[in-house]
Amino acid sequence: MPAMTSAPLPPFCTLLPPTWPAPLSVPGAQLVRATFDASLLCDTDFGNCAVEPVRGVAKRQGEYLAGRLCAREALHRLSGQASVPGRGEDGAPVWPAGCVGSITHGAGQAAALVARRADWQAIGLDLEQQLSVTRAAKLAGEILTPDELQRAAGLDAQAYARRVTLTFSLKESLFKALYPLVLTRFYFQDAEMLGCDEDGRAELRLLIDLNSDWRAGTRLSGQYAEAEGFLLSLVAIAA
Repeated sequence: MPAMTSAPLPPFCTLLPPTWPAPLSVPGAQLVRATFDASLLCDTDFGNCAVEPVRGVAKRQGEYLAGRLCAREALHRLSGQASVPGRGEDGAPVWPAGCVGSITHGAGQAAALVARRADWQAIGLDLEQQLSVTRAAKLAGEILTPDELQRAAGLDAQAYARRVTLTFSLKESLFKALYPLVLTRFYFQDAEMLGCDEDGRAELRLLIDLNSDWRAGTRLSGQYAEAEGFLLSLVAIAA
């Protein structure tokens, strides 16, 4: 059954049931996920949803609107106010006062995670499809540091592809969590995944100084889960 929503959704987008993929957990936060079909997007959907349109092909527009609709529903569940986050000059979401959050989308799914700033100073969320063996092998050198490559060297081809996908996703979540705090862009080689376990926990470490509070060597915890053929990862930094 589709999830109930605080406001009507255009036909191109359908909310998924309001359950967290196990074992993900961020106490007090709200996670909203949806499926969407950008080919069904109508010219009037942005206006009907009171969302400022973005330029781009239908795929880009569908991803953006689906993500904003997930965020609107997550904020409604969190605070009772169904507001849509704005868009900053750097493209990052602008959340209502007192809230933090993150939006992600890809390959027909979107999700948003929001929480109160009093509980969490930052949150990053990322959704990815599993990379193929061929694609993972091609991208590994860009995504993994030399130490990460060494740690993954003994894995079989499928496990290696899964490790590359997971590392990519967790580093995306790490960037989304830290960027609002440091306002400094950093890249895949600027952090590493120290380890992950089958219980959906991972540990990350910064390899460069981002500012006086977030220096090289700082360790952060990540989480991940697989659901509906997607990998969902997050990094949540407590207040």
